[in-house]
Amino acid sequence: MQTLYAIPSETSERNLEDGEKQLKLKFEQSLQLFGYLLYFITETARFAEIDAHSRAGKHLPTAEDLQVNTKIAGNQWIWKLIDHAGFRQLCTNGHFDSIIDRELLKRIYLELIQTETYQDYIVEPSRNPKEEKKIIDFIINQILLPNDSFIQHLEEHFIHWDDDAEQMQTLIGNYLSKPNSFNFQSLVSEEKMKFAIDLLKTVIEKSAQTLELIKPKLKNWDADRIASLDLIMLQMGVCEFLYFETIPTKVTINEYIDLAKAYSTTQSGQFVNGLLDTIHKELVAENKIEKRSHREK
Repeated sequence: MQTLYAIPSETSERNLEDGEKQLKLKFEQSLQLFGYLLYFITETARFAEIDAHSRAGKHLPTAEDLQVNTKIAGNQWIWKLIDHAGFRQLCTNGHFDSIIDRELLKRIYLELIQTETYQDYIVEPSRNPKEEKKIIDFIINQILLPNDSFIQHLEEHFIHWDDDAEQMQTLIGNYLSKPNSFNFQSLVSEEKMKFAIDLLKTVIEKSAQTLELIKPKLKNWDADRIASLDLIMLQMGVCEFLYFETIPTKVTINEYIDLAKAYSTTQSGQFVNGLLDTIHKELVAENKIEKRSHREK
């Protein structure tokens, strides 16, 4: 949707090529953002060792300075991530070490260690996998994401943060649940990438045909005055109706209602719902929609 919004709608070989390049770039940017969030988490945990070394190196360290608990630095989830070759390569390629704000990192670490959740974590000597995951989830959702300075830091280095924020939370949650199944070389599978590219190209190539279906349903609406994103989502939905046989029409309608509510105007959800439902009924009446399950492929 964002890629279609950013490129000319006219069908041409150049637009198709530019669209595919921009789409792949967006996936790569999202992967970089995801990798950096994980990197910041690992650096927050590992800061315990820096803190312990710094305080022990004081001219007159106190007993407290000599007893800094570094359990979080050895968190099993953290070290599984650090040992992942794909993650290390992503960190190198993204130059994350040059992006990170060490002063911000220190402030976040100091905030973390004052919390009751952290104190409960370090007093337990064992490494229960559930607790190891729980403290990481706490760092993400209770320390990092509510921190305005951290969000500003992300916005300065990743311009698509606002669009990707919700997706990032989902991805991190998925990674915490199944860390061994994630591919740090690609944000999506080959199958999903192919679908995204096919949908992008179909919307561009079939622009004239989809507009022929949409414009008569606008009634008193001026096609040139409705929100551009709404029109793009309608075209995407119609393309899924007609050219993507394995996507149920109900799934298509619900997906674009949600997208319209999230990205367009306050009335867009109802508008997109009404238009897609009307077009769907017309296409069904004319026997123009053919759907089959994935198993029939």
